[in-house]
Amino acid sequence: MAAAATGVQVGAAMVATRFVVHDIGPASLAFLRYAIAVLCLVPPLLMSARVRFATRDLLVVMALGIVQFGVLIALLNLGLRFISSTRAALLFTTFPLMTMIIAACLGRERLSGAKAAGVVLTIVGVGVALGERLITESAAGEWLGALLVLAAALCGAICSVLYRPYLARYPTLPVGAWAMLASVIFLAAPAGAEGLFTQMPRLDPGGWMAVLFIGLSSGIGYVLWLWALKHTTPTRVTMFLSLSPITAALLGVWILGEPFTLGVLLGLAGVVAGLWLATRTVQAPK
Repeated sequence: MAAAATGVQVGAAMVATRFVVHDIGPASLAFLRYAIAVLCLVPPLLMSARVRFATRDLLVVMALGIVQFGVLIALLNLGLRFISSTRAALLFTTFPLMTMIIAACLGRERLSGAKAAGVVLTIVGVGVALGERLITESAAGEWLGALLVLAAALCGAICSVLYRPYLARYPTLPVGAWAMLASVIFLAAPAGAEGLFTQMPRLDPGGWMAVLFIGLSSGIGYVLWLWALKHTTPTRVTMFLSLSPITAALLGVWILGEPFTLGVLLGLAGVVAGLWLATRTVQAPK
């Protein structure tokens, strides 16, 4: 349930990001997103038991936070300037497959034939969803947007695998708070270069509400994400990101007026089927 809630949150946050991303720089939006999220985590963190991190572990957690929140979200925000939230969410659902492959390469999970077939089916689904735009002359920016979102998914996949040992040693909330704080510090420089601290973004009340929603939901969603990673495998958790394109598609049509084409529908079906095939549990015969 925690992982599923995070999948829905990712899709909703992509739609909200698409709503404001043309009015604010990608680094500035990422900075505000996680500054708000960190503030959400402060009260429960103060009420929780004090946790002492080994210096080396804390540095690794903060480095992972910079990649997970700083680099990933900046790439995602920039990608959403070129492609719709529905297509971005579809591309982002390659996250669990990347996680599966990385975990298998590190010897933490076994890559079976069914999982390999799921990888192929998901790639085909993403190709179908993007193909109808990528083959047209008017979609030159689609290639760049697609590559940026795929790079963001790769960052998340690497972090999901590498977080696991630290979540086994420390409580979820302090790990999430330190990781987010590191990303906020990291993002301050590029956000300042975009002029965030010298000139307020020109957002209307609806835009500021969208930024507030992105920040609040990110704080809650990430704690749920880490809690889920602590209690089951990275692949099983990330498979629930298949809910994000469904959420993004429905909200994108309703709020942003984005088209829901046959290519998107077929691609969505391929992605979800591939994820199910790659992550399903086969019961041993009795």
